[in-house]
Amino acid sequence: MLIDSHCHLDYFSEEERRFVIQRAKAAGVGQMVTIGVTMTKSREAIAMAEADPDVFACVGVHPNHAGEEGPVPSPDTIAELAKHPKVIGIGESGLDYFYDTAPKDLQQENFRAHIRAAALSGLPLAIHARDADDDIARILAEERAGGQQFDFLLHCFSSTRALAEAALEMGGYISFSGILTFPKSQELRDIAASMPLDRLLVETDSPFLAPVPFRGKRNEPAHTVHTAKVLGDLKGLAPEAVASLTTTNFRKLYGKAV
Repeated sequence: MLIDSHCHLDYFSEEERRFVIQRAKAAGVGQMVTIGVTMTKSREAIAMAEADPDVFACVGVHPNHAGEEGPVPSPDTIAELAKHPKVIGIGESGLDYFYDTAPKDLQQENFRAHIRAAALSGLPLAIHARDADDDIARILAEERAGGQQFDFLLHCFSSTRALAEAALEMGGYISFSGILTFPKSQELRDIAASMPLDRLLVETDSPFLAPVPFRGKRNEPAHTVHTAKVLGDLKGLAPEAVASLTTTNFRKLYGKAV
C-alpha cells in the first residue's frame, strides 16, 4: 500500500472528493493526509478526516497565508487543535520567499510558532520550503539549539542538496512529489537517488504538480503511484518495495496514524 503523505482534499468538492478517494484506493493508495493551510482550513481538514477512516489531517498555517487570519496563532493554540485523534501532524508551515504574500519576518514568526507547536504536541511538522533554504535550515537549527525537540518532513522537496543534507543531519525526512517526474528535474532526481532509504516519503501535493503522464492536468492522490515508480527506478526498487519502504517510513514519522 502507498500513502499520499500530503494532499489538499479541500480543493475538491464534496461530491468529487468521494470519487477522488475511491480512485486513490483503487490505484493502491490506501491512505492519505489532507493538509491545513489556515486555521479555518485546518478545521475543514479535520472534518474530512473524520468522514473517512483512511484520511488523516495536519493542522497549521501555510507561509503564504501567514497574514490572513490576524495574529500568528500561538503554539498552544495550534497544539490544542492537534489533540484531535485524526490529526497526525502540524503544518504545513515554513517559508516561501517566491511569492510576495506575507512579509518575511511574519513568515518566520509563524514558522517558529509551528515548530514549537510540534514540540508541544509531540507531532511531526510538515515544512514548506521555497526559495528560503538558508533561513529554513537556520531556524530549524536555532529552535533545536534552544531546546525544542521535534520531528519534521520537508514536503514536496524541490530545494537544494544542501538543505536536504542539513535536514537529514537533524533527523528530518524528505518527501517527493510529481516534480520528481518532470523532464527538467534531473538535478532533483540526482538528489533523490542519494537520499537514504529510511528517510523517504512520497506525496502528490494535489491538486497541484501532477506527475508525468498527467502533467498540466489536475493532480489527485491516485497519481502517487507515478512518483513512487520514478523513485523506485532511481533506487533500483520494485513498486512493491517502494510502497513498503515509504509506508514504513510514513508510520515511523507519523506515529499517530493508526
